Parts: sequence; C-alpha cells; structure tokens
Amino acid sequence: MNSRDSQANPRSIGASTASVHGGAARDKGFHSVTTPIVQSATYTFSNTAEVIEFLDKKVYGGELNREEYGRYGNPSSWSLENRIAKLEGAEDAVVYPSGMSAVTSLFLTVLRPGTHIVMTDDCYRRTRQFCETTLEKFGIETSIVPMADYDALEAAIIPKKTRFIFTETPTNPYLRVADLRRLVELGKAYRAMTLLDTTFATPVNLRPLEYGVDFVMHSATKYIGGHNDVLAGVIAGDKGRIKALKDARGILGNVVDPHQAYLLERGLKTLAVRVRHQNQAGLEVARFLEGHRKIDGLY
Repeated sequence: MNSRDSQANPRSIGASTASVHGGAARDKGFHSVTTPIVQSATYTFSNTAEVIEFLDKKVYGGELNREEYGRYGNPSSWSLENRIAKLEGAEDAVVYPSGMSAVTSLFLTVLRPGTHIVMTDDCYRRTRQFCETTLEKFGIETSIVPMADYDALEAAIIPKKTRFIFTETPTNPYLRVADLRRLVELGKAYRAMTLLDTTFATPVNLRPLEYGVDFVMHSATKYIGGHNDVLAGVIAGDKGRIKALKDARGILGNVVDPHQAYLLERGLKTLAVRVRHQNQAGLEVARFLEGHRKIDGLY
C-alpha cells in the first residue's frame, strides 16, 4: 500500500499500531522495517521525461510522490509526517525543527496585516512573546484572555478580523483543560480558525481534530520524541491547509534534517506504551498526594 493512500481511513487503527506501522514509507523500495536515514540534499531523475512530468505536476497541480530538493522534502520526514497524521486522525501533517518553529510558521503563513489572534494566558511564554512583539511589527494584533473564561474569550473576538483562537490543553504547567466543543463553537460562529497545542495530552489521550479543531500542534521534543535527544514541532490538519504550510516551509527553509526525522520516528514507535504507563504512574502519584495529610490541594 502506498503510504499516502493509507491516510484514506485515518481512524481505522489504534494508537499502538499507528505509532509503529501507520504511514511508514514502505513505498520507497527500501525493504527495511525501520525507515532509513536518507542523507541527501538533492535527488536524481531517471530521464528527461520524468523531469518534465514532475515539473508539470508542480506547476499545474498534481500529486508529487517524490522529492526534488532537500528543502522541499525527504523520505525520512515524509514517513514521519504520514505516521503523525495517522495518529492524529488527520489528512496530513508537517514537521518543523522545533515547536516554536511550528507555531511561528503557521502564524506567518496564514495571518495578514490587520488580522487578530485571541490566545489564553496559559499558552507558552515564548509564543505569547512572538505574538505580542514580532507579529505586532507586521500589524497583527493579539488579545490574551484568562484560560477557561469563555465569556472573556468571546468578548475579545473581533468579527471579520480575528483569524485564530489559540490555547493549550492541558496547559503547562497548571494542567488546565479547555472545553473543545465551546472553542469550536466560537470559532465557527465568528469564522475564526482554532489552533490547539496538545503537547501534554499527545494523540494517545486526545485527538482534537475529531472535535472540529482546525489545527493541532505539538512540541515533538516532549512526548513524541520521548528520549530528550531531539528538538522538533509538528502541525496536523486537513490536506489543503497543511499543503500551504509545506509550500511556505520550502520558502522559509525551516525543515527537519533526515537524522532528526529518524530519531522522532524511532521515539514515536513507543509513544502509546510510554504515555499509557505515564498516565498510570501519574494517577498513582496523584492519589497518594491527595490523601497525604500535608497536602492541602492537588491539581
């Protein structure tokens, strides 16, 4: 089966199977269980006809099932993106060198001068800083509202101007949880896209796209990588929106290198096992602390 065709029914397998087998690049002729590190910046064509066919698809539209140059794609990163899309129940995903690179690239690609973002105060500090300083230089405004205060969130939305509603769930570090249905309702009512950072939840515990969220992102440095040896970020969503992000990535140049992609895919294979054990261990610690005489309250 072609790895991209396997996205046709993204919800047909569970998290454990998707982590190990979902979207693997077995259509590349590698014949290996583990996706190889394709350490190449440029790629060859068999003949002139193949070059012409590729360029026609690139100019006039068509499914590009191969690479041209390392800034536009690599078999190692394609395999990783397909696997993450399978886990998220998404049509496609795009991987970046860090979580910050993911969110900044999304905003720079989608937003225009005169547009507006509403984000909650529990979002990552550097993301807030980017919105309030860098985006402000481009004429893009940001409103920050208290987490879980949906009246304040709705009041901050500027009709026809607000393009994004952005929050984390669970938040870092207070582990506050967003009402996804309420967020999606507000987004649809005001025609604003919803972006959710679910780094702490992982696709094992939560798949926001199933609630109607437009984009889901992760700092893949955390649970997805899982071994504290690689930085990365990822955004998943529908194919059209992700294609725009991939096109922009080819211009901005913020691509993952093949070895980085290999490490992430290796870590991803144990995601479901690790997260389920962490859920169990965390619950045991919480129950112990909840009953401890020196603990007044527990998040």
